[in-house]
Amino acid sequence: MKHISILVPETAVTAAIVDPRYMFSAVNEFFKSAGHEPFFKIQLVGLTNEVTINDGLVTIRPDLLIDQVLKTDLIIVPALSGSMEIALQKNKDFLPWIVSQYKNGAEVASLCIGAFLLAETGLLKDKSCSTHWLFSNDFRDRYPDVRLEHEKIITEQNGLYTSGGATSYWNLLLYLVEKYTTREMAIMASKFFLLEMERNSQSQFIMFKGQKEHDDFPIVRAQEYIEANYNLKLTVEEIADKVGIARRTFERRFKRATSNTVVEYLQRVKIEVAKQQLETGRKTVNEVMYEVGYTDTKAFREVFKKVTGMSPIDYRNKYN
Repeated sequence: MKHISILVPETAVTAAIVDPRYMFSAVNEFFKSAGHEPFFKIQLVGLTNEVTINDGLVTIRPDLLIDQVLKTDLIIVPALSGSMEIALQKNKDFLPWIVSQYKNGAEVASLCIGAFLLAETGLLKDKSCSTHWLFSNDFRDRYPDVRLEHEKIITEQNGLYTSGGATSYWNLLLYLVEKYTTREMAIMASKFFLLEMERNSQSQFIMFKGQKEHDDFPIVRAQEYIEANYNLKLTVEEIADKVGIARRTFERRFKRATSNTVVEYLQRVKIEVAKQQLETGRKTVNEVMYEVGYTDTKAFREVFKKVTGMSPIDYRNKYN
């Protein structure tokens, strides 16, 4: 029997505690229906005997306190809410316990922005991680030694799992069910919960808003120039000249400030405009392509798919 410890942090998102418990409990019922013993022992684990969340609307009584858990197989770190600074401070006593259990053989899975709490342990240093795309800039700033892959639905490395934004954690839960039980059980769970199997990218949901939360003001000016002239064939030299910085220095500062190369940033701005036009307008894909400054259909299609994970036509069909 696999022991699963679902953390109950202060400031947690209620659904991110309830849903994992529901998923693994449902799988236990599948086993029982097939004449087998339940496969998972599921326990809520907290720092106190009562945890009040959702601004006092919900009170959860954990089954155990962390010092009562001698060994577990899997720790689920639910999504947090509100200020990350406050959330991490309130839940800091979980950190040494998570590290100790991991060193003792437990695996750890964070859901959505629960990745902040997992990263705070230091276990994700030099490892891949995903989280909600909306928080990717904050995450990179706080944990520069973690390889953030915010376009991914699931990451796995050395017994550490993370999921992308919001309900994408259901895909991680399915993944863990398959890992610990069988493919057949995972398929049954996907049908029971009406979930798509093997969804592996959240790129199509990402809304690019630029990365301007830095103090390099010439780079902010360059970003604003790109965003105002996305339909032109801009070159790196031209943009560097606009802000009065030598090209090599400009490219280095731009990458450090935005986590994108100049070309990547320009592509993402163009594709974000194209996405909006495909979502709301009646223009053809070619008309949209020309309006955002592309003349090569193949190049536009390749960049669009690289950024969104979908072709322009498929994107329009799905979201228009």
